[in-house]
Amino acid sequence: MRNKFKYYIAAWAILFVIFHVIVFVTPNRTLEWNRDGSVFWISYIFITVAFVGQLVCAYFAWKEDSSKKLFLKLPLITISGTALVVSIIVGTVCMIIPGLPAWVGVICCVLILGFQAVAVIKAAAAADIVSDMDEALAQKTFFIKSLTLKAEDLMKRANTEETKAVCKRVYEVIRYSDPMSNPGLTSEESQIEQKFEEFSHAVIAGTGDISILTDELVLLVENRNRKCKLLK
Repeated sequence: MRNKFKYYIAAWAILFVIFHVIVFVTPNRTLEWNRDGSVFWISYIFITVAFVGQLVCAYFAWKEDSSKKLFLKLPLITISGTALVVSIIVGTVCMIIPGLPAWVGVICCVLILGFQAVAVIKAAAAADIVSDMDEALAQKTFFIKSLTLKAEDLMKRANTEETKAVCKRVYEVIRYSDPMSNPGLTSEESQIEQKFEEFSHAVIAGTGDISILTDELVLLVENRNRKCKLLK
């Protein structure tokens, strides 16, 4: 995502230059600029701050290393972008209105930037909360998902139809197990992991009584699932 941020900077820089060209190159009489008044410079400073703030928000969004995290941070870009547009409109109006008191321009700009800051903080907090929840969920479902992948791979490596049948039985019981782990399931999941390694070695090496290992492994998984329901 960070590599693509350079395109965003290019677009931002073009808009920033266009804004300065319009403000400082356009003759005063064209838009009734009052460049000698304090309101003009107050408005200009706040618009510039809005530009910089929007770029900072965009950077924090684009620096994420995955599309999912970028999606969660998109409100930072949209909110800061909307605030930038409003700041430009209100700031420009303040710049061209003759005799406008300085305090009016200050209040308008401060209110806009204040609302922007609050909205951005809320959006960033919400994105972090959702991201933390996703990470916690991924950790809780890692055991079953990982074991399912191992069981699927083992089923593909089985040499005989009989072995494939027992591997499929193990794969199915693991695949349809409750994916959510729990600290109370540590002992059961440790036993399942050890038994699966034993079962996997027997399937690949073609040694041992695979049917017995299958029954034992299936029983351990079913016991784990029953206890999982009790812990909810």
